[in-house]
Amino acid sequence: MRLGILGVGNMGEAILRGVLKGKVLDASQISIYDVVREKVERLADELGVRGVSSIADLVGPSDAVLYSAKPQNVPEVLPELAKHMKPPKFLISIAAGVKTGRLESFFADELSVVRVMPNIAVLVGEAASAVCPGRFASKEHLDFALNIFRAVGRATVVEEKMMDAVTGLSGSGPAFVFLMMEALADAGVQLGLPREDATTLAIQTVLGAAKLISETDEHPALLKNRVTSPGGTTAAGLFELESSGIRAAIMRAVIAAARRSEELGG
Repeated sequence: MRLGILGVGNMGEAILRGVLKGKVLDASQISIYDVVREKVERLADELGVRGVSSIADLVGPSDAVLYSAKPQNVPEVLPELAKHMKPPKFLISIAAGVKTGRLESFFADELSVVRVMPNIAVLVGEAASAVCPGRFASKEHLDFALNIFRAVGRATVVEEKMMDAVTGLSGSGPAFVFLMMEALADAGVQLGLPREDATTLAIQTVLGAAKLISETDEHPALLKNRVTSPGGTTAAGLFELESSGIRAAIMRAVIAAARRSEELGG
């Protein structure tokens, strides 16, 4: 498979580097295009991929094209892409909120489309990505997309009707975690810790907790109970959190984000 990446901004570049690092593809199998020509040239020189100066040149040698430009540019870019792209070539899109049916509508032929919702952690190779196939996508198309996004984190297949829920949970979720980490650090400062130390401890606490769940595959409630001794410090803190309604607040935040995603997607 040869891949063309349309858009090498932060997300596109991170995916490109992940694919190369994970040896999903060789540099010789990848072409890149972006309106910012200087970035294309820099990445081509650094990574050995093929930098091109037009969408036509990107599509030509590619079996699949990854759309990683901005969602608002879809109405402008996809008609140009459709001029040059015919089956058996296929499209992978990370345009947030743009459904497979809309993507397919730009193409006269029954072009295969795979839609992916990664999150910001793609920038550090730890993305949570949801993948859903369009009407014409085959298992081969789906597997190729999964291989790409498993190179930059974890990826799972979902039904498209679940994409708004994914947006609320893993798409917006990092911001909710960042807020919690900020609050942990602020509490440390309030208790007398230097800001740098409090921030370092908050970061490592969240990182370690996530890794513990990931590597033990235990339910979060079981791990929480391990840390909570009867009448101890953690029990006192958890009582305050539950009294403040933190569990319901987090759930409401995810649901609100998902509903907003649905509204924006029409």
